[in-house]
Amino acid sequence: MLGARSDSFRTIGRERGRRISTMWSPDEYLRRLYDEAKSRQLAFQAESRSEWLEWKSALTEKFIDSLGGLEAAGVDLQPVEIERVEYEDHIRERIEITTAESLRMPVYLLLPKGKQGKLPVVVGCHGHGYGGKSVVGLLADGGEAGDADPDVHHMFALSLVKRGLAVIVPELIGFGDRKLENEVVVNSSTNSCFPIGVFLLMLGKTIAGVRIQETMRAIDYISSRSELDASRIGIFGLSGGGLVAAFTAALDQRIQAAVVSCYTNTFLDSILSMRHCVDNYIPNVLRYAEMPELIGLIAPRPLFIEAGREDKIFPLHGTEKALVRLKAVYQAAGVPDSLDSDLFPGGHEVYGKHSFPWLEKQLMK
Repeated sequence: MLGARSDSFRTIGRERGRRISTMWSPDEYLRRLYDEAKSRQLAFQAESRSEWLEWKSALTEKFIDSLGGLEAAGVDLQPVEIERVEYEDHIRERIEITTAESLRMPVYLLLPKGKQGKLPVVVGCHGHGYGGKSVVGLLADGGEAGDADPDVHHMFALSLVKRGLAVIVPELIGFGDRKLENEVVVNSSTNSCFPIGVFLLMLGKTIAGVRIQETMRAIDYISSRSELDASRIGIFGLSGGGLVAAFTAALDQRIQAAVVSCYTNTFLDSILSMRHCVDNYIPNVLRYAEMPELIGLIAPRPLFIEAGREDKIFPLHGTEKALVRLKAVYQAAGVPDSLDSDLFPGGHEVYGKHSFPWLEKQLMK
């Protein structure tokens, strides 16, 4: 897509004997619009920490505006425990909290057993699939997954809780038990991203913004639990959950370390080069920055990028471009060693071989 023409007029097909001009195709037009937007972006050219801070402040303001704004915190969470299940090495709770007026969200909370003192916490953000259940070791129907690995999330919350980390998993709006009422009974692999996303767009909001805001409310809930350490919060997200993890960390300073799995790329090489879910699209954002610079708003806090070399929807060449640009941001912030990455031999899935111990190390300091 968006490829350049090799000549101004050539035959690309036959229709009743007529020649078809490549000028009829919108590829060149879209490429020009992208290039024009790129030339006007808040380009990262900082050569000092003060210039970096100025750039970061300006881009943060524009980014929040592109997301449709974020409502100020202040809603009464009104937590209600739905279930509590004990296992040999951890406890799983499900709690419902208020995230906005007329909006409630269930979260899973996994608590490791046998640990002394306050627990560091990871916010676990699931991607597309059947929601938070896939992250905590459950099947779509709520049954125990056991030794069966249900999907690309590889039950990563269980791996983290075994390392002594508490894990809170928000059920992101549009997935699992939070689909629109008329879609709840449709098979578990469906979601309500499109109808919710376009509804919000018509109101000047985005589903990405709502998910980020709700994830912030889950972090508010962490502060209400005496056994959790609100000064040691990390975040881990896969794919669409990687978007939520990256951009929540970019905008919420309470997050001390972030792992973004199978999302980091450029918009041009990923969501603008193939069909993606509507939840990936943020109006106007390319007027201000490309994806690497937005993720770079996390700096100077530690960031780990995990990506599969065979990932077809967030391809490797785009990830490699993004890492070069992220390194420049972290260098300007004066913390080049706070950025790490693992380009693993796999596809679009959680890997964890290096990201899990990295995150544990960051939060156990």
